[in-house]
Amino acid sequence: MNREEAVAVVSGGMDSVTLAYLLSSEGYGLHIIAVDYGQRHKKEISYARRCAGRLGAGFEVVDISNVGRLLSGSALTDEVEVPHGHYAADNMAVTVVPNRNAIMLSIAYGVAVARESTLVAAAMHAGDHYVYPDCRPEFIEAFEAMERKAVEGFGNPSLRLYAPFIHKTKAEIVGIGAKLGVPYEETWSCYEGGEVHCGLCGTCNERKEAFEIAGVPDPTVYRDRQKAETRG
Repeated sequence: MNREEAVAVVSGGMDSVTLAYLLSSEGYGLHIIAVDYGQRHKKEISYARRCAGRLGAGFEVVDISNVGRLLSGSALTDEVEVPHGHYAADNMAVTVVPNRNAIMLSIAYGVAVARESTLVAAAMHAGDHYVYPDCRPEFIEAFEAMERKAVEGFGNPSLRLYAPFIHKTKAEIVGIGAKLGVPYEETWSCYEGGEVHCGLCGTCNERKEAFEIAGVPDPTVYRDRQKAETRG
């Protein structure tokens, strides 16, 4: 088995937790970093911590909440209402946090160089391409090229950026995770960050759709379904 180390950015959501399980299955030693950027749904970090515990991975929370306060105008970090609907809707642009993935990946690369890891891993996927410019293949390619120059001569010379889901749908990720035994009830997606998933925001709708298309039972408790059952 390959015991090279991967530094993985894991939010606690279903995509990044699946990524962690995939890396573990591929034999990598795993060091997980979760980032507190002042997101209103920061409860997701506790799910990243649980993932690390299950996999026996190293775990760190990186607090850049002061930076997050400067990235104003997003529904995730500011007093802006989280929009409901599907990610294809125009109103989902308000969930963009400026330069978020570039900031997180820069931190992850610094950690990877210090630890002489061979991978920085992130879970961007094809469903993100429509709304988020820093989730597109062109960004991944450009960022990796930039980091090769930024850390040249330091750390592991084989260090590279690994984004295995960049051309995969969320439903395909669920299918991969189901085979790996990912406990999806121990992941968090909802941007509202309430007691249970709201079932109405873009990421909740995407989550529901992914399980349905993949044909995998959805273990998630959604607030909108609870209300519907109560009315029924």
